[in-house]
Amino acid sequence: MPPASTSKADFPWWLVVAVTIAIAVAVFVATSNLYAQVFATVAKGISITIFVTVIAFVLASAIGLGIALMGMSGSRWLRQIARFYVEIIRGVPILVLLFWIAFAGAPAFVAAWNALTAPLQSAGLFGELLVRDVSLLWRAIMALTIGYSAFISEVFRAGIQAVEKGQIEAAKALGLSRAQRFRLIVFPQAIRTILPPLGNDFVALVKDSSLVSVLGVADITQMGKVYAAGSFRFFETYSITAYIYLILTVGLSLALRALERRLRRQHEE
Repeated sequence: MPPASTSKADFPWWLVVAVTIAIAVAVFVATSNLYAQVFATVAKGISITIFVTVIAFVLASAIGLGIALMGMSGSRWLRQIARFYVEIIRGVPILVLLFWIAFAGAPAFVAAWNALTAPLQSAGLFGELLVRDVSLLWRAIMALTIGYSAFISEVFRAGIQAVEKGQIEAAKALGLSRAQRFRLIVFPQAIRTILPPLGNDFVALVKDSSLVSVLGVADITQMGKVYAAGSFRFFETYSITAYIYLILTVGLSLALRALERRLRRQHEE
């Protein structure tokens, strides 16, 4: 049992202060007509922010895992392709990637799709795809997906390589296939190493999702920009915007820490 002084030092006083401030702000917003109006307007973008974040993170995790496995494969070409993807994508700022995907990548994709499906279009099975058919929302999601997949792939790679080789060799001796070794031996152990940095990337993605506002996607930031531009209440609007993002990110961080502690206890048992 840790000493009393250590327990007191470890008590999350920062959380008590943060929750107290959050409650005080919530009461103030609820009792102020101006701030209540700002909050009601900005909060309309919460659903879009959550949608963009969750979809982009799931897709980025799937692609990142695939890239990580390619980078550790026995094929030299697959390893080189994976390393090329990671280094190039990580070197491009998310905002630049967002613009490129939205205004260059999407038109190129539409042109390639129409070229590939030209015979089917001639037969009347498909209609011609237009650039405007690809919404800015999905262009933004794909940009965040591509950008974060490179970072997440490195998280998966590090976690998988942290598993002791002796256990993999033992699994081989038992006759397990490569897929079975990964599913039953490697991944369950790697997830404990992967989860903390993966959670950090998720929190970072929540914040970076605000970049989609440059495309006019109606997320929290965009709703704040529109309200501030029309009312000239910049301080009030962006204070509420920051407050909402803090509630989302701090709440998510606490949930991820609780999940980490639960996994750690299960491992110790």
